[in-house]
Amino acid sequence: MTKTGDLRPTDAELHILKVLWQRGPSTVREVHEILNSQKPTMYTTVLKLLQIMTEKGLVKRNDEQRAHVYVAAFEREHTQRQLVGDLLERVFDGSARQLVMQALSKRKTSADELAEIRQMLDEYERGTE
Repeated sequence: MTKTGDLRPTDAELHILKVLWQRGPSTVREVHEILNSQKPTMYTTVLKLLQIMTEKGLVKRNDEQRAHVYVAAFEREHTQRQLVGDLLERVFDGSARQLVMQALSKRKTSADELAEIRQMLDEYERGTE
């Protein structure tokens, strides 16, 4: 079993997690229907991925009913922080400035979004002093 701090979903697992975060508890069939509507996906692939994700601790399975119901083991924000932290260390040598500059240079950022980022930075500074 993997330590919870080491969980890093694959791209395919992340697609499933996004469905579970949006829908909440879901059966394999429900997850498959959504994924298949976005990109052709085999039911057995979704089933196998959910089984692997259960073993890894990324999802929890309720098997009290005939159809197993899956739910994300962690909130979206927890997984986002984990992935960003990993990216920060592996790609940007721990430099938050480099990460932010690359993120902002990737696409045009609206004035509203920049104002919100400035507000978040101000709140962050006030909270850490």
